[in-house]
Amino acid sequence: MVSLTVHGIKVPVEPQEVSPVIWQALHSQTYEAKEAKWISKAVKQRDRVLELGSGIGIITALIAKIPEVKVWAFEANPATAALAERVIAANDLENVRFSQGILTAGPPRAFTFYVREDLWMSSVERNQGPYERELLIVSADIDRFIARHEINVLVMDIEGAEKELLQHASLPGIERIFLELHDHLYGLEGIRHITLALSAKGFAYDPRGSRGPCVLFAKNDGPREYEDAEDVA
Repeated sequence: MVSLTVHGIKVPVEPQEVSPVIWQALHSQTYEAKEAKWISKAVKQRDRVLELGSGIGIITALIAKIPEVKVWAFEANPATAALAERVIAANDLENVRFSQGILTAGPPRAFTFYVREDLWMSSVERNQGPYERELLIVSADIDRFIARHEINVLVMDIEGAEKELLQHASLPGIERIFLELHDHLYGLEGIRHITLALSAKGFAYDPRGSRGPCVLFAKNDGPREYEDAEDVA
C-alpha cells in the first residue's frame, strides 16, 4: 500500500483506486489545497462539525486534528467513503463518525447519484459531465441531524447541491458555514440565491475565511484577523 502525505495528512491509497487526475493532484499537493489552507478559519477548538462531501477524507482529517473538535462526515460514493475511512484510521483519529449517504432539507427522498472517474466530480447533477454508473441513495433530514448532534459548524463540498440545501434547510444552531461554490453549475444567479437565503437566516459573508470559491458565512463577529497583509490592503 502506497502512503502519501498530503497537507500533513497520511493518505494510504493505490494509484488504481483513483483517477490519474486525482493521483497527480495528490502528488503535487494541489488536491483540495484551498480548502486545506482556509478550513482553520472556519473551525475552532471544541466545535461540533458536520461535513458533507468528505471525498477521500483529507479535509475531514484536518478538521479532526483541531483540538477537542468532533466531526460527523458524510460521503455519498461508497468507494470514496471507504478511502476516507482508511485515511481517518491511518491518522489515528477517533473523533470522527463517518456515514455513507446524503443529507438534504426536508423528509427523506430518493436521489440518483452519478459516479464519475474523477471522484471530486461525482454528484447528483446528471449534466455535470460523463459518468460511469448511477447509484440510488435515500437522503436523511439535515435539520434533524444537526439538532440531534448539536452541530454548530457546517462544512460542505457537494458539487452544486449546496444551492437547494442552503435555500431550504433551517440549519438550527449553526454558527459558521464553510463551502465551495460551484458557479459553473448555477451561475451568479445561484450564488445570489445562496447569499440571500443565508442572509435571511442571519449569516454574513466573512472575508476572513474566504478566498475565491471557498467561502465562509458566519453569524457571530470577532477579531478582524486575516491570513495575509494583502487581504486588508
